[in-house]
Amino acid sequence: MSRATRFSVAVHTLALLERFSKDHPTSEMIAGSVGTNASFIRRVLSLLARAGLVRSSAGIAGTDLARPPHKITLLDVYRAVGLEGEHRPGIHREPNPSCFVGRRIQGALETVIGAAEGAFEKELRGRTLADVMRLIEAQAA
Repeated sequence: MSRATRFSVAVHTLALLERFSKDHPTSEMIAGSVGTNASFIRRVLSLLARAGLVRSSAGIAGTDLARPPHKITLLDVYRAVGLEGEHRPGIHREPNPSCFVGRRIQGALETVIGAAEGAFEKELRGRTLADVMRLIEAQAA
């Protein structure tokens, strides 16, 4: 699994933990649903645990959500797996300073990209794991 898929794998993992909470899904069970290996899932679970989104209980195999699904925003998940800035396009760093456009392009692009990034994070902040679960349930109907 690539770095770019960590977010979707993390959301998938959290959705499984919510849906099958009584079964205390293990990394092997989660890996089977995600279609990856258990070691990758353990790395993702470690990131989610560090962010306070999941927890393991002593004496019980598997992992559980550390808070209710409506209290886990997708921005929490995105930040937990360390993808901040991953979607942000790079800006070339050596434009010609004697060119009218070259002298100003970085500032202009920073403004545009910053606004897009803010909108992206606002959307993730406004969506929760509970919203994802509702969408999954709706597709099952």
